[in-house]
Amino acid sequence: MIVAGCFLVTICTRAVTRCISIFFVEFQAYFGQDYARTAWIHSIVDCATMLCAPLGSLISNHVSCQVGIMLGGLLASTGLILSSFATSLEHLYLSLGVLTGLGFALCYSPAIAMVGKYFNKRKALAYGIAMSGSGIGTFILAPVVQLLIEQFSWRGALLILGGFVLNLCVCGALMRPISLKEDCKTAPEFLEQNYVPETEKQDLKRMSICSPLMKLWPHECLCYCSWKEYDFLLMPGFMVLAVSILFMAYGCSPLFVYLVPYALSVGVSHHQAAFLMSILGVIDIIGNITFGWLTDRRCLKKHRYFCYLFAVGMDGLCCLFLPVLQSFPLLVPFSFTFGYFDGAYVTLIPVMTADVVGTSLLSSALGVVYFLHAIPYLVSPPVAGWLVDTTGSYTASFLLCGFSMIFSSALLCFARLAKKIKRTHLRSLTGSTALKQHIWTNGAIAYSVTAELDQRDVEFLAVDTNSFSNR
Repeated sequence: MIVAGCFLVTICTRAVTRCISIFFVEFQAYFGQDYARTAWIHSIVDCATMLCAPLGSLISNHVSCQVGIMLGGLLASTGLILSSFATSLEHLYLSLGVLTGLGFALCYSPAIAMVGKYFNKRKALAYGIAMSGSGIGTFILAPVVQLLIEQFSWRGALLILGGFVLNLCVCGALMRPISLKEDCKTAPEFLEQNYVPETEKQDLKRMSICSPLMKLWPHECLCYCSWKEYDFLLMPGFMVLAVSILFMAYGCSPLFVYLVPYALSVGVSHHQAAFLMSILGVIDIIGNITFGWLTDRRCLKKHRYFCYLFAVGMDGLCCLFLPVLQSFPLLVPFSFTFGYFDGAYVTLIPVMTADVVGTSLLSSALGVVYFLHAIPYLVSPPVAGWLVDTTGSYTASFLLCGFSMIFSSALLCFARLAKKIKRTHLRSLTGSTALKQHIWTNGAIAYSVTAELDQRDVEFLAVDTNSFSNR
């Protein structure tokens, strides 16, 4: 039920966000604005969803995952319903962009974190099924939304979508909280020493980190808990992962925007160009599920880190070769390859994050990870468009995307190699230290035995001397 709930959350958030682009032509015709101003609606929704992801994690951690998702569903539905009464693009920026994006943010990262808390043995497969809702939802909702626009106009379609998104409240009700061993840590030493009597220390070791102290010292404990939730930000492994995520998000975003225009520029028909996007979406679903299943196998489970690097690197190579592919038969294999590995690394992002920070901090960490997607998602499409306008071709844009994703993969690879070298060096030092400790221990034992024998000799001589004097 947790996987089903997260699956529906990804449909109601990511798939609906992608389907908003279907309204662009209607918005342009009704408000009489150009594509650039209308395109900001989709950018604001996507950016707000990722930018406010830490807020969703915060509400999930301090209140409840159920409350956070249900509140997000109400906000997103309200934003879509208010958008159906829009009289200007600025109105849509606030209602459809900010309010709906904020609602999606409160739902997305907590739902994904719940899957990581419930699953350990089949975690990658569970994430693959749950996150495939984005591709499946897009595949189903896109024609449905187009049909709704034709039947009820764009206002009626937004109103119906607002009712559909209310299903997020049902998904939130499915997210039953679960207690993990990682969550039940001992209280901080300074709190135990300064505030807690000796008789309560044993009880504290069996309870949550702040539960016995919140009533007496709320400010100190709240500050400590807030810091403990985000102390992973100083972990070297997470810092490297964060930088890698920035480059990966920058590289993957423009291709979904400019693949169809590029195909049209090389002589592909409109129908074939749309078919390329359909292939990419369907294969993305297959990549979500099959790559998650493969990386859960015993032979690959220990190497999920390098599987993620491989998937990101392959997408980067696809982008580098894209300017050479200038016909429909050549672009079809590209859509297959890029779509499969795009679904593969999207599935492994939460798994990688859990491996770096642990399951107990997964919700907060995912909030930060998706927050890092916001700026690249907002900046990369305009930068790619500027390069197209400046150079007159798509080559520079695709090369920049490819090198960005390859750099993301290479950065994580070098970090893992450096960590392995450091670990080997520490093992060698530990081995030599253990040998010295062994020698010192033997020496100490020999010294103590010798001292004990000397003490016995002294006592024996003292007894003989006393007996001699008595005689």
